[in-house]
Parts: sequence; C-alpha cells; structure tokens
Amino acid sequence: MSPESVEHTPANCRSAHQAVRDTLDVVGGKWKLVILAALGERKYRFKELSRTLNISPSILSKELQEMEMDRLVTRTVLNTTPQTVEYEATEYSRTLGEVLQALRRWGEMHHETIVGKKRAPAAAPRA
Repeated sequence: MSPESVEHTPANCRSAHQAVRDTLDVVGGKWKLVILAALGERKYRFKELSRTLNISPSILSKELQEMEMDRLVTRTVLNTTPQTVEYEATEYSRTLGEVLQALRRWGEMHHETIVGKKRAPAAAPRA
C-alpha cells in the first residue's frame, strides 16, 4: 500500500511517527548516513575512512560499532602486521539507498536555494 492510500487516522499517524523515530534511532546523528554513503561506494580501512570523512577515530569507532550492531556494516580484521580492519556496507544497509539518494538530491537543492548556486564537485578522496 502506498503512503498516499493510507487513511490519515490518529493511529496511523502515531504508527508513522514511531516508524520515523525507529529509523532515526538507527541512522540519526551527524555521521551515520555519511559513513553509509562512503561505504556504499567501496570497502574502507578504518584509518582511510577516518581521513576521507574527516572524522575523529574515537567518534568513527563509536559510530561503526553501533552500525555493526544494527547490521549496517561488517567489520573484517585482516591477518596483517600491524592489524588492519576493513569496513563494508551490508546488503541490509543498501535498503537505505533510496533514502540516501533522496537526501543527496534535497541537500543539493537546499544548497542552491540558500547559497544561490550549485555546489562545486568534491575533490577525489586521497588514498
């Protein structure tokens, strides 16, 4: 059933509000969707992801632990010296693809509306 065909009753509204809260509990905050967008492109080593996103290692570690518990990312410890850890988006996290695309489109439109011009393309990340 499409959202347009749902009857607007108090119970349906409460259910919709709860679903949005549940979603925000999992992906809310400053970094989770940004991390997912990066990991949607490819695997990243921990330090590489920290540098690419300009996020402190302690915050990144906390966010990735929560995302791993919510089955949004997988953590792989490689048999290297020193130890290397890679993170990758899960198939489950890819169900958020439409959400990420919608947020990107809205962010671009918002930037144009507020700043008055398109955002310059980001430079390619350093390896």
